Amino acid sequence: MKIYNTFTRQKEDFVPLEEGKVSMYVCGMTVYDYCHLGHARVMVSFDVITRYLRARGWDVNYVRNITDIDDKILIRAKENGEAYTDLTERFIQCMYEDEKNLGVLRPDQEPRATGHINEIIAMVETLVEKDCAYAVDNGDVYYRVAGFEPYGKLSGKNPEELKAGARIDVGESKEDPRDFALWKGVADTDNEAYWDSPWGPGRPGWHIECSAMSTCCLGNTFDIHGGGPDLPFPHHENEIAQSEAATGQQYARYWMHAGAVRVDNEKMSKSLGNFFTIREILEKYHPEVVRFLLIDSHYRSHINYSEENLQIARGALDRFYTSLRGLEPVAVLPLVELDQQNSFVRQFVDAMDDDFNTSKAMAVLFELVRELNTVRQSEQGDSDTVTDLQQVLLSLADVFGLLQQDPEAYLQSGSAGDLSAEAIEEKIAERDQAKADKNYARADEIREELKNKGVILEDSREGTTWKRE
Repeated sequence: MKIYNTFTRQKEDFVPLEEGKVSMYVCGMTVYDYCHLGHARVMVSFDVITRYLRARGWDVNYVRNITDIDDKILIRAKENGEAYTDLTERFIQCMYEDEKNLGVLRPDQEPRATGHINEIIAMVETLVEKDCAYAVDNGDVYYRVAGFEPYGKLSGKNPEELKAGARIDVGESKEDPRDFALWKGVADTDNEAYWDSPWGPGRPGWHIECSAMSTCCLGNTFDIHGGGPDLPFPHHENEIAQSEAATGQQYARYWMHAGAVRVDNEKMSKSLGNFFTIREILEKYHPEVVRFLLIDSHYRSHINYSEENLQIARGALDRFYTSLRGLEPVAVLPLVELDQQNSFVRQFVDAMDDDFNTSKAMAVLFELVRELNTVRQSEQGDSDTVTDLQQVLLSLADVFGLLQQDPEAYLQSGSAGDLSAEAIEEKIAERDQAKADKNYARADEIREELKNKGVILEDSREGTTWKRE
């Protein structure tokens, strides 16, 4: 298996620290608002990666943190006139709902920043003792960037150029404009969240939270560190600097970053009015359709979110379910129990072993659907072959967390169209009657009406079935 390592900017053979086991930390959400489409991309990408690693037989310890203390959280809570703990708890529960709807499995460990304050303070103390950090009079503690020679290696940033382009804000007492806060002193202890520390009352900086939580859960060195496309700089760059200075060991061995989500080929932002929360999208589209869209592209590539692309994803997923319609249920097998010499299985594994190339792996599923349809439509179609293809399709799709619904229930759910299932069936019944009355013009009109609404009719000796375009 090969993984693209952001740090080395190339694909590398994946060799975990401990044979048969994988330790992975992914930066999670700062919980002050509903999760948006960019969050969904990271959630689903690393969910698929975790599922596949496990499907290949590895014992995965997947850790994804929750940032539940942050300036954004405190500002939002103040605006709402509520305790910041009430705000974070509410949005954590909303995050869990979004994850469940998208079929995202919960991580093995989900540390919260406020649950690791002692570890955070201990790491800051170590950095101060090693002269890698320094405290100032107001209780702030800063990391000394100039003392970490590899700074900038992950993101490709030039430290001297960073220094030239940086500035020190009013009220800051940094030695160097590149230095970043490990601990933020709090003066107004009556109105601000704080914890006691050797430097006075304060709260942690964002970057040190992840360093403390990841090393606490996985040790000083672990296999994979992942996150969104906006995190290599400064967040992950700073994590490396403070973690390796504190422990004297390599922090993470492989760095993985999901690609950005664009909306109609523009960057998603509230200012452009193209910002969508997960729950807003799921009001219009079936969760598996959204999941399909997010998986159909390689995790490192940009995704263009648009109504057109969602319609394409919906049509593709409908074709998958339609190919399974009317078949008796079969057992979904773990990947390791499938025939590894089966060409579809082999191609799927080859694609996923190549840096989790879900796009190529999805193409294998499309080929499976075509083969299944061909065999089913053949008058000499062998039932055992149909069952074998059905089982392979469902088992491989299960690695993606797809095809989890009963085909009939999904296709009748009205997930992709203005017409309800009942309305469609009524139209089909009307068309059947028109054909019985030899009113073929009316029968053709009904077929066209449904086609214009995205519903395709398929006639066979067993009757008429329908699918969404």
